[in-house]
Amino acid sequence: MEKTVISAFNQFLNKKVNLDPEDTKNARASRDWLIARIHEFPSKDSSFPLFYQDKDIYFGSFARKTKKRALDDVDIMICLSAQEGSYFEHSDHIDIIVPDTALTLKNLCHDGTNKLNSRKVINKFISMLDKIPQYKNSKMKRNHEAAVLNLTSYPWSFDIVPCFFTKEDLVKRTYYLIPDGNGNWKKTDPRIDRERVTRINQFHDGNVLNVIRIMKYWNKRSTMPSMPSYLIENMILNYYDSESGKASNFVDLEIPNILFYINTNIHTVVNDPKGIQGDINTLNQEDRGKIQNRSYYDYNKAIKAREFENKNDCKSSINQWGEIFGDEYPEYDGD
Repeated sequence: MEKTVISAFNQFLNKKVNLDPEDTKNARASRDWLIARIHEFPSKDSSFPLFYQDKDIYFGSFARKTKKRALDDVDIMICLSAQEGSYFEHSDHIDIIVPDTALTLKNLCHDGTNKLNSRKVINKFISMLDKIPQYKNSKMKRNHEAAVLNLTSYPWSFDIVPCFFTKEDLVKRTYYLIPDGNGNWKKTDPRIDRERVTRINQFHDGNVLNVIRIMKYWNKRSTMPSMPSYLIENMILNYYDSESGKASNFVDLEIPNILFYINTNIHTVVNDPKGIQGDINTLNQEDRGKIQNRSYYDYNKAIKAREFENKNDCKSSINQWGEIFGDEYPEYDGD
């Protein structure tokens, strides 16, 4: 129960939107402990491939600090040594070719070939994760590009993605190669996503992250189809990347602008900032229309909420914000 809009948003962010600091601390410690155990795999199994530890990288919204509550997964990319292997690009996938001398990788190739099978690589990780005593009651599975470790001790899972780091290409660019879910490989580069979030957030004095997280909360309400988390994050980043003025540290001042931006851009192309995936707006037209209608509806409510606050009618303003964000948004506690 809150008396002002500012205190209502602060409570909402701290209790319902942003990750619990204790969960964040425990997840990072658990992640670091897991990575240390993974790096022991070759010493415990001579058939396990060698690592390129300097290129391990955290990725996903938890690493970028754009994840909203609740913390359900933590993403890790574990880099393997290519052992003088090479890769060849096709229109829809990448082949990694390993030399005969790279025995630990050769054993994980498609049968009768030197083409590395990403499913076999993931399964190799799973077989070793299953032998860690502390995880004996946990569940492991392969899910598209990751080995998923569902813990019993914490509510979050670890998505462990094996990868390779490429040499510079003709334009001096490097990539990470990760499983494509079909036994082959594809390009990605989480460094670009991470650096972009940091750059834009720092330009706006650190005020963008709360906006991203609270809008992800809005996006997950049952009032409309949900956008993929990566899509709404990048739409918000696109908005702030084009803004010369600084974002306010009061999120309620920013929300109307973001709702209006979503309303006017949900039908447009949203390019992958990494320059790899092309258009990441893969929503169908029906879902885009519903999101457009909801964002416009909530935009008007946000404008009314701001008008009420400007008239010092905090009760009406808080009630309007509650209609946008739902029952978990604090109620007014005043006269």
